Amino acid sequence: MRIDKMPIGMRLLAKTCTLGAIALGLAVMSPRASTAETLADALVGAYTHSGLLDQNRALLRAADEDVASAVATLKPVLRWSTSLSQTFGRVRTGSSSLIIDNDDLTAAVSLAAELVLYDFGSRQLRVDAAKETVLATREALVDIEQQVLFRAVRAYMGVVEANEVVALRQNNVRLLTQELRAAQDRFEVGEVTRTDVALAQAQLAQARSGLAAAQGALVSAVEEYRNVVGRKPGNLRQPSSLPKLESSVEKAKAIAVRRHPSLLGAQHQVAAADLLVRATEADMKPQFSLTGRLSVTENLGTSEFNRGGSVGIEAGQTIYQGGALSATNRQAKARADAQRGNLHVVRHDVQQNVGDAYAQLTTVQAQLAASERQVRAASIAFRGIREEAALGSRTTLDVLDAEQSLLDARSLQVSARVSVYVAAYGILVSTGRLTAKDLRLPVQMYDPVEYYNLVKDSPAKRSKQGQKLDRVLRALQKD
Repeated sequence: MRIDKMPIGMRLLAKTCTLGAIALGLAVMSPRASTAETLADALVGAYTHSGLLDQNRALLRAADEDVASAVATLKPVLRWSTSLSQTFGRVRTGSSSLIIDNDDLTAAVSLAAELVLYDFGSRQLRVDAAKETVLATREALVDIEQQVLFRAVRAYMGVVEANEVVALRQNNVRLLTQELRAAQDRFEVGEVTRTDVALAQAQLAQARSGLAAAQGALVSAVEEYRNVVGRKPGNLRQPSSLPKLESSVEKAKAIAVRRHPSLLGAQHQVAAADLLVRATEADMKPQFSLTGRLSVTENLGTSEFNRGGSVGIEAGQTIYQGGALSATNRQAKARADAQRGNLHVVRHDVQQNVGDAYAQLTTVQAQLAASERQVRAASIAFRGIREEAALGSRTTLDVLDAEQSLLDARSLQVSARVSVYVAAYGILVSTGRLTAKDLRLPVQMYDPVEYYNLVKDSPAKRSKQGQKLDRVLRALQKD
């Protein structure tokens, strides 16, 4: 039977099926875009592009310099000074009232050295505390890295979701356009009323509004991706599989307690605070130092030349300073108590975050399974109602409602599928395993130990080590 000879309802069904077949054929025949990007590509881009990582790497290098400053207090201190002085006046000598002019120009150069021999470990304890602070700062950098990569995951999946929702909305607009045309055709031959046409028009207007909102959400998702990854997204592909996760919540919590950067950083902060308590206690004890001095003085007027020096051992102790040393010690103890309290809080927060992450994954997986069943049921219902409408046993409103239910089910399915991937990577964050190293990303990983090894012994500016450090700094500034 020719289409133009069919009843209006059957004609609508044939047109809709034809459009669906054409769309399916185009989807099958169109080749995969050459600019397809994977989630790993996005993570690599985020790792290399992130200004937040650069910022915190610089803060880590600043913490490294605290170790160098503390180590410097263990080394000798050398100081030089020079002066040029002019003396003038007259001197009366004896009863003869002889007056002698005193007009001399004197130059002096001196070199002083000091080395702390023993201070009951005060300076060394501060060196050790600075090292613990560096380790804590490294863990903070790892935590920032996790947040950067997790944001990239959300940005990637956000673009995937927005693209799929736009495609659903576009298909919905096309179908409702056909529904409107069919309703108008049936109205012209008297099969339906003006109300049916108005319903189709209202539904199409709503669909166009939804499409505009979806396109706006896609623009926002693309901008987020560009901000995080550093470039405009290409043809993003749905990840083929979820990351490998622990089989139980308890196993994941055990891993998180051992290796989560927030918890490790808090442990190093506790160690640093305890060391500073011991350092402030040592400050109350005597200090023994080796001192030396060499000086040269010459009277430029008389050519008189003097040279001398001294070497000695000094000992000293602050007996009273208004209670400042005791207050500093009590303050250090209070801060140590605060860090131990913070460690307790962080430990429980880390464990809770793991439990929350697994609960979230379980929830969205159940939602995905439910949405898949909903899509199957809504598809069957839509096809059946559409066929019944073609035979006159269903109204236009029934068809439009069925189409909207199917669209809602597919939208929920898309969101649930994306949420599953985001929740899975959220578990990696909660256990401290969302890092470039754990994911084996093909990037040049930042090595925090390299810079630390260059500065930990506080190299002098003109030394070989200092010159190497200058080259590293120039390279970092160039980047």
